[in-house]
Order: sequence, then C-alpha cells, then structure tokens
Amino acid sequence: MSTYDLYTTPVDRGTWDVPAAGAARFSWEYEDGRQRLLDLYQRGKDKQWEVLSQAERDELGHHLGSWLFSQFLHGEQGALTVAARIVESVPDMDSKFYAATQAMDEARHVELYQRFIRDKIGLYYPINQDLAALLADALSDSRWDMPYLGMQVLIEGLALAAFGVHRDLTGNPLVKQVLAYVMQDEARHVAFGRLALRDYYASLTSAERADREEFVVEGCYLMRDRFRGREVWERLGFDVEECLEFTEQSPVQQAFRALLFSRIVPCVKDIGLWGEKVRAAFAELGVLDAAGTDLEALMRDDEDIAERVEQEHAAEFAARKAEVDAAIGEGES
Repeated sequence: MSTYDLYTTPVDRGTWDVPAAGAARFSWEYEDGRQRLLDLYQRGKDKQWEVLSQAERDELGHHLGSWLFSQFLHGEQGALTVAARIVESVPDMDSKFYAATQAMDEARHVELYQRFIRDKIGLYYPINQDLAALLADALSDSRWDMPYLGMQVLIEGLALAAFGVHRDLTGNPLVKQVLAYVMQDEARHVAFGRLALRDYYASLTSAERADREEFVVEGCYLMRDRFRGREVWERLGFDVEECLEFTEQSPVQQAFRALLFSRIVPCVKDIGLWGEKVRAAFAELGVLDAAGTDLEALMRDDEDIAERVEQEHAAEFAARKAEVDAAIGEGES
C-alpha cells in the first residue's frame, strides 16, 4: 500500500517544487502503511470534550497523534532539504562540513518518523500550510543566511520545544525514546545556527537587520498557527472556528505555546535580532518572558534525558534477556 492511500485528505502525487537556484523537491510518499496501532496525544479533560463518547475521544486522540507526528515528519524532510541547501550556499568550509553531517541526521529522522507513523499510527496528514509557507520562504531566498534563520532558528527551534513537551508528557516508552534521541541531534542543529548567525548579524546594516527581523516576526506567527490543529477539526467535522478560538484562549494552550517558543525567543535574542518589532510580536504572542531562558541548560538537560532513556532501555533489555535465558534453561532441564 502506498503512503498516498493513508493521507486523511488527498495530496498531489507529484513532487512539491520550491523555486530556488534549482527546485527543492519534496515527495509526500514515505513508504507503504499498515494497521493503525497507536493512540497518542492524550490531553487533559475539558468541558468541551466531555460531550464526546469514549470511541469519539479515541478517534480524536488517534487523529491528533497522526497530525502531530505527520508534521514532525514533513518538517524533517524540510530540514533535510535545507541542510543540503546550506552545504551549497554557506561561504565557509567549516559550516559546509557541519551541514553535511546535519543532512545525514535529518535523513535518519525522516526514516524514523515515517516508520513510526507507518507501523504505529497508520494514518498520515498532509503538510500544514503554515509550515509549508515558512519552508518555501526559507528555501526560495537567495541569501545564504535565510535557510539558517528559517530552519535552524525558527522551524527547528519550535520543533525541538514541541519534541520536549511530548517527551516529558508521554507515558509511552517508545515515543519517549524516539523523541529523546531526535532531540539530541536537533539541539546541536539549533546551536549550529546560533553560532553561524551571531557574528554575521552583528555586521549587518540597520536596514539588513530590520529585513531579517521582519522575516522572524512573520515566521513566528506562522509557527504559532502551525500548532492550532485546523486540519484535524476539519477532518472530524468539528466547528472549526470554535475549536480555533478555544485553542487560542485556553490557559492550557497558552502555556503550551509559551513552552513551544522557549527555544526560539532566547535564540533570536542571542543572534542579535532583537528590535522593537520583534519584541512587540513576542509580547503579543505572550512569550516575551522566554527571552531569559538558559539555552545551554536546556541542551544539557536534553543530553541527560537521552542518556537516561538509553540506560533504562538497556536495563530493560538486559532484564528481558535474563528472563528468556532463565526460561530456556528451565525448559532444557
């Protein structure tokens, strides 16, 4: 079975070509699919959900999980393409070397997420149009720093925070393991973007810096809208405007949004794009306080959690092996 047969709504079977020096081609076929198995993204109760039956809530959870991980998957294909673009366009050889290693990381992430969705969820959602718009903007700009800014700072910064929220909330050990391992790589990628852009932006003129700040503001609103879940509400026949209003006003969702921007805001400040327009946008989004976040501490925490997950996995494997060996020994005796 083709991936195209598992999308919630039809998608173009051709490639998505983003005009650039050469077209950046995306394909939404990742591999054939199997039975849906995993119900993810169980959020807290609220009065609007209490009218749903358990079967309806299970279906909603399944679609939210499919939508969430589909966006992770499509974003990783975008990161793979942008990493290749950075290898082409960045002016110094050290950055070319690192971007080449990032391309390999992103290829692993695409493979990992597509296998997870195929084998454990069995249902795909098309790419969110806000994510697609920011990807297209980053890839089609001829200036070498714009793919860095769009992908390494905005898209991957938000994805890294989203991975962290779901890593910490999930009770599913496989989901926790997948996200923890991916986050080890992504934290390095965001750090790479910071290092590459910090010195360069210090040398820009005021007009050049203002242009980048405009891009950041537009990109952040796109990233805010990326996680509103419109596609799910439409697919399941909910009142879309009511659901969007709820996601905008809910204290839980506002806290979630603040966490999502916890990596972007301090990074934008660190690279020097901290003009009045950027600060005003972050204030309107309710995330300005994130400017004081310690990015280095977050990265250390990501590494520690990944190592702990690995140790727990190794211990579980050793315990299971010992159990099997004991059972074999008893059978032989």
